[in-house]
Amino acid sequence: MSPMKSPRLFYLGLALFCGALLGFGFYLQFSRGLEPCPLCIFQRLAYMGVIVFAAIGLIHGPRRPWLPVYSGLISLSALAGMAIAGRQVWLQHLPADQVPECGPGLDYMLQVFPLSQTLKMVFTGSGECAEVHWTFLTLSIAEWSLVCFTLITAAALVHTFKGERQNV
Repeated sequence: MSPMKSPRLFYLGLALFCGALLGFGFYLQFSRGLEPCPLCIFQRLAYMGVIVFAAIGLIHGPRRPWLPVYSGLISLSALAGMAIAGRQVWLQHLPADQVPECGPGLDYMLQVFPLSQTLKMVFTGSGECAEVHWTFLTLSIAEWSLVCFTLITAAALVHTFKGERQNV
């Protein structure tokens, strides 16, 4: 059965895909010693958002009119992740003299500063977010994440519009 004909199969695949990406991130962190920067942590949260909405969709097995709701929520999580990953990619491609200085760690910022100021500092980025410690096929983790978030958004939108046309 095609994922387009079975919303549950689509949501399961999406949740497993994001779970595998998070699992690989945890592997790099705990087995390879690559500590995630604040922007990486927020990308993980966006992947978790996709997983949560996909899991709810998996349990619910939505048909019309719920299909666009779930796909919209998944797309919003993925678009947030895309914006965060895009910001990190931009930081990684700045000339060395324009990279912001390294700031305090996310744990420290969350303990000391109000959430609004912490978010502003995180999204401004820091030198640690501009560092590239791992690549695959010449793309950094942030670049791969940007690709994955783009694919997730596209898949959610295609799923919605194909499902709407097929009256799932």
